[in-house]
Amino acid sequence: MTLISNLLSEIDERTIARQIGIPHDEARMAFSLSSNTVNSFDEFNMVISHYYIHHFTSCISHGGSLSPAEASGSAKEIIEQQYRRRNGDVVSAYNDCRDGTNGGMRVVLDTIAEELKAQSVERYVRDVFDRHVAPSCWEDKVSIVRQFIAKCGEYLSSSIRADQPERYARDYQILIRSYVTALQNTSSIFRRL
Repeated sequence: MTLISNLLSEIDERTIARQIGIPHDEARMAFSLSSNTVNSFDEFNMVISHYYIHHFTSCISHGGSLSPAEASGSAKEIIEQQYRRRNGDVVSAYNDCRDGTNGGMRVVLDTIAEELKAQSVERYVRDVFDRHVAPSCWEDKVSIVRQFIAKCGEYLSSSIRADQPERYARDYQILIRSYVTALQNTSSIFRRL
């Protein structure tokens, strides 16, 4: 198998689903809620903190630990980022959870889960690139990036220039983000539970 074939087989949708997507979905499903609403911001904060710790230790640190303050802060960063896309913020998320509107607490936890999954997929794809693209050989980096764009170009952002593989060989993070975004838009890996 050629180098590009090995790289592509490791970032294939089914491989990513098996190694990343399914464990993240199972972590989300394993966390049960006693109620889809909360009575206070303290309760909201406690639930998102417990959930973040559960998901993080199940899928990312595999049994490691995380302080409640770190978990709460990280969960709120995700919520803030995702709700901002909907013209909201953490307060909007809390209000949804207090009132049970827009899916309540379930949707907030789904939001955290989906973002943690997306981050893990991006780290995984980056690791695959790092293992298959020798950082010390410029010609090999350009060649593999050129082949990657040729094979996956239809899925990548229209801003990716196929005629400039050197640009992405220097820092292929743009390619990785574009590929992960394409997966998010088209793949069952990122379909909501």
